[in-house]
Amino acid sequence: MLKTFLPAIVLTLIISCSPVSRHALDKTFRQTENRFQDHTGFVLFDPVEGKTIYEFNASAYFTPASNTKIFTFFAGLNIIGDSVPSIHYAIRGDSLIFWGAGDPSFLYRNVYGNNRTFSFLQTTDKRLYFSNANFNTAHFGPGWAWDDYGEAYSAERSAFPIYGNIFSVSASQSGVNVRPSYLTRYMTMGEDSEEPKVIRNRENNYFKFYPALAWGFEKDIPLKVKPLLIGQLLADTLKREVQVLSIPIPAETSVLYSVPADSLYKVMMQDSDNFIAEQLLLLCSGIISDTLQPEIAIKYVKHRLLNDMVDEPVWVDGSGLSRYNLFTPRSIVQLWEKIYQMVPRERLFALLAQGGKSGTIRNWYNGEAPYIFGKTGTLSNNHCMSGYLVTRKGKTLIFSFMNSNFTTSTNNVRRNMQGILNLLYEKY
Repeated sequence: MLKTFLPAIVLTLIISCSPVSRHALDKTFRQTENRFQDHTGFVLFDPVEGKTIYEFNASAYFTPASNTKIFTFFAGLNIIGDSVPSIHYAIRGDSLIFWGAGDPSFLYRNVYGNNRTFSFLQTTDKRLYFSNANFNTAHFGPGWAWDDYGEAYSAERSAFPIYGNIFSVSASQSGVNVRPSYLTRYMTMGEDSEEPKVIRNRENNYFKFYPALAWGFEKDIPLKVKPLLIGQLLADTLKREVQVLSIPIPAETSVLYSVPADSLYKVMMQDSDNFIAEQLLLLCSGIISDTLQPEIAIKYVKHRLLNDMVDEPVWVDGSGLSRYNLFTPRSIVQLWEKIYQMVPRERLFALLAQGGKSGTIRNWYNGEAPYIFGKTGTLSNNHCMSGYLVTRKGKTLIFSFMNSNFTTSTNNVRRNMQGILNLLYEKY
């Protein structure tokens, strides 16, 4: 149900049967900016006609937040292929040396896992040696908030992720449980507090758990990733010795593939998983070079695959956690058009968040059937929604809706966006 704070012009247009004029939409978007004291950008594009139906601040740059994942999605579609490379390995006598390819799925409970890599490493009769030498980037992206190091949405990047590079602490009347249990050795107990909390040391994996009288607590915390820790966790879960060394990856290695790439894209695009997004860029860089470094993938995609963009994207990470990312509404629409042309519709829409049904918009944009398919993006004071709008008449349109620097609640901005997009659904 539309909220009463929607612009009067929008409510009038919804009730009327007349087409939406450019003047009426201009007035609606100006009222939006005045009400929220923010900056708003919007583009509505018809991919069949190849023309822009309406635009407002289309060439202005905005903070995209997780709309950055659309660029990562495009990179993966063009580079990775059907299955995800999990490890590179070389056999030397009685030894198997392996390098991580950046695959985020290994023992990560948020995604589909086929245990192929686990079984391969557990059952080989060779001695295991893990090398991290192909990882050549910081664990955090440029422009990430340093004080988010203890939040699960800011998990560290790595060559060989394990458990999604997070661990969990839960508490009940029967006691405190740490998963994986190997990390229990790093825990100390703090004094009782009003609410239970976990504080991890910023420089290592030692953490303190502060209990409370109210149990039923569970929290995911990022690991401080180091090669030695990865080797220790692997040895603990494989139940066999894993040695850690630093050997450059050779020109010729064998590659073990793990999960279907779509299983990662779906979680990234529907649930906005930052960790998967960052690892996908590492995967891409490892395919086109011998080094896991996101800048390699970004440069490749921008210069070879997106060199015709109407506005050059300022793109620095895979997830959109960085506020250094800057895109324009019309460039995002252009990217969605490229994706629409290369991916069959049935496959594509199944990977995206669907209004009223799945992902980050399962409680928004409700209709008789889903009519919004796309990707949200949210950082404090910024919210975006872009993708495909399937109108009541059956047309598939592409849109980008970007809002930056508002001080009201994000839900107020969402309600306003919902009203406008519902209007366009009805009128086109």
